[in-house]
Amino acid sequence: ETIEKIIPDEKTLIESTLIDFVDIESCDLVFTTGGTGPALRDVTPEATLAIADREMPGFGEQMRQISLHFVPTAILSRQVAVVRKNTLIINLPGQPKSIAQTLEGLKNDQGEIMVHGIFAAVPYCIDLLNGPSIETHENIVKAFRPKAK
Repeated sequence: ETIEKIIPDEKTLIESTLIDFVDIESCDLVFTTGGTGPALRDVTPEATLAIADREMPGFGEQMRQISLHFVPTAILSRQVAVVRKNTLIINLPGQPKSIAQTLEGLKNDQGEIMVHGIFAAVPYCIDLLNGPSIETHENIVKAFRPKAK
């Protein structure tokens, strides 16, 4: 089941919406899109961090690494990922093409993964947060899970 909501770039509204998705709707995974640049109106990272229990810095680092392959201004992005209770919240870029690139990663002309996208780590992260098991379509993105001992 998915829930979609479009809201303006207002910090308190973003905070209350994220809290509602986690605390009331019991979402296991929340994606936000846009509002992560350096403009004064871009307050999504601040709102996300304000309601977080823990930061997950690797997601933002990887999104910037992937985006830098396409546009030098990706260094200006401020995407963050956090955990609130047992929910993973990830700020994605605002452009649809950039969203796909950061989720799926970089592939060569033969379709082989050159740089992993962030979604490869999402199912395992949700496992660790005691959420439901998520399977992926491997032709789009292959989820990574460590081999059981």
